[in-house]
Amino acid sequence: MAAKEFTPNKKLLVVAGIFLAVFFIPFTHPRVAGAIQEAFLMLADYAHEHVLLCVVPAMFIAGAIVVFLNQQAVMKYLGPKANKIVAYSVASVSGAILAVCSCTVLPLFKGIYKKGAGLGPAAAFLYSGPAVNILAIVLSYKVFGWQLGATRMIVSIVFAFVIGFTMQAVFHNEDEKRLADERLFQNMGGPEARSLGQMLLFMLSMIGILVFLNWAPSSGASSLWDFIHRAKYWITGAFALMLLYALIRWFTKDDLVEWGGATRDFALQILPLLFGGVLAAGFLLGRPGHEALIPTRWVESLVGGNSLFANFFAAISGAFMYFATLTEIPIVQGLLGAGMGQGPALALLLAGPSLSLPSMLVIGGELGFKKTAVYVFLVVILSTTAGWVFGTIV
Repeated sequence: MAAKEFTPNKKLLVVAGIFLAVFFIPFTHPRVAGAIQEAFLMLADYAHEHVLLCVVPAMFIAGAIVVFLNQQAVMKYLGPKANKIVAYSVASVSGAILAVCSCTVLPLFKGIYKKGAGLGPAAAFLYSGPAVNILAIVLSYKVFGWQLGATRMIVSIVFAFVIGFTMQAVFHNEDEKRLADERLFQNMGGPEARSLGQMLLFMLSMIGILVFLNWAPSSGASSLWDFIHRAKYWITGAFALMLLYALIRWFTKDDLVEWGGATRDFALQILPLLFGGVLAAGFLLGRPGHEALIPTRWVESLVGGNSLFANFFAAISGAFMYFATLTEIPIVQGLLGAGMGQGPALALLLAGPSLSLPSMLVIGGELGFKKTAVYVFLVVILSTTAGWVFGTIV
């Protein structure tokens, strides 16, 4: 169930909170002034590097899922009554293929959830998209060695299943009630106007654009990876031609108008929360390699060794930080050089990419506070435990 709309009293509390913050924050203090600058610089970086290339394509995919994807198919493979192994395997694998960050996965999560996916498979997809990112797994193996790289891959896949199963078990009754309410699934598209092959070509062309447009170079020697990076615009162009062909051949003007409307609605729901969350994260933590309100040395001093606290602090810090796709790798590499333990490094790699303050705000807007709190709790506690066990073994 989505979060309730703001009442006048809640709006008044928000206005009062903003007033008190403006009244008491010492804006002239050098650290506060620097943190404010970092917040807007981080938002500028986010707008330049991620909105047009990541979030906007993801919103178009989400809009297409809501408008065009067959609801019975979604219910069959991802619904609460679907075969559990199939549902969670589909959610985990599809998330891994997309190779997206914690913010880019949000429109896609909202799309399949609104289309009838059960909370468990939807939560597994929400975690697996950034965490089981196949590009990040390969680079982790290359940069950190086989132990940390392989452990990240295996544990991330296991976590996707565990988080999905747990969310479904805890909120089973609420999820059934949500799906029983037929009003949630009105105006989700009429009879199938396109064949399965046509829909596959349509969806794969958009996913190809999203994946290859954001293909990052490797940190090592030239390889097939870097060859794909050099050719990514040509590959993206080929997928764009596929998409254009599909739109011309199989979609009407009314289809495109409906698709545009659904995409617009996602933008209006998600972007304000994302931008607000990025500003808050930039104000508190700053961009990678820069310092904001919280001194970097505090973080570095708290993640050394392999105590439960060090692992928990790494997990909770990662959960609130924003990592663009693959940026967690150089950040953790730098922290390891500053004395970070192997266990906390794994904890941060498991929690950081899958969560961020901006993503928490959007998830809360869709699922409500209680479900979001349980999801965040599971990610942080599981990441802390895995990091502590890994650090103890190695």
